[in-house]
Amino acid sequence: MRVLNLGPDPSLAYRPDCLQKDKEEFRNFESGELFDRVFNTYKLMHTHQTLDFVKKKHLEWANCNHFSMTMMDSINSLDALVDESDPDVDFPNSFHAFQTAEGIRREHPDKDWFQLVGLIHDIGKIMALYGEPQWAVVGDTFPVGCKFQNSIVFRNSTFEDNPDEKNFALKTEFGIYKAHCGLDNVLMSWGHDEYLYRALKFNKCTIPEEGLTMIRFHSFYPWHSNGDYMHLCNEKDQQMLPWVKEFNKFDLYTKTTELPDAEKLKPYYQSLIDKYCPGLLRW
Repeated sequence: MRVLNLGPDPSLAYRPDCLQKDKEEFRNFESGELFDRVFNTYKLMHTHQTLDFVKKKHLEWANCNHFSMTMMDSINSLDALVDESDPDVDFPNSFHAFQTAEGIRREHPDKDWFQLVGLIHDIGKIMALYGEPQWAVVGDTFPVGCKFQNSIVFRNSTFEDNPDEKNFALKTEFGIYKAHCGLDNVLMSWGHDEYLYRALKFNKCTIPEEGLTMIRFHSFYPWHSNGDYMHLCNEKDQQMLPWVKEFNKFDLYTKTTELPDAEKLKPYYQSLIDKYCPGLLRW
């Protein structure tokens, strides 16, 4: 397992020259011109993401029997998607893919697999182009089957109609889980993170475990940014957490209105795809 070296000052977050907002201005869930769209997406998510719903979606999507497509074509398809849960940007998700990858490439030029993770981390959102509502695809994730923690976005105003909120067996700190059972054994709200993780495993992509964990939990903000759900984590999760935190600074702070020239970047990233996730993939 790799040891993550964050340099002499790990508190310094990535900050590109073109960054147009202060760090504190990102993830503003209290106001802004996109607030209504974001709130309504989370309201639907927090009403319908239940333990039973998540189990159903695993059966529907995790077998990767819907369509076949190359990785680059999957990225290109995100030109048609604007994430309705994101309060920071209102442009197609494909641009964010290259922004994230390029940010990682500048700071971690020796880790090509990390750069590829930056490029592909949101490809699971392709589900929204194949019939899934965005509330079952995008946004922050959280465990189901146990108490919904207070750090979940809009926690106090969006869960009142969730059936699991009324099930006393699922409202305890551990719910259906055991102490330190490990996040591999926890069911997360269904979305693009878990779907892409499952698809990469299904297609036998060779991205290292650290990269797969970044993909699987990059939207799990209550854990990697707020410190919740540590009572469910095991030693592996503790070792992986710094990697997820390192990924998050590029995922979040590379979002600007200065969009990359994707066509110029594609040959380089195609070479990484060919190395780790080649050919026609099952989705």
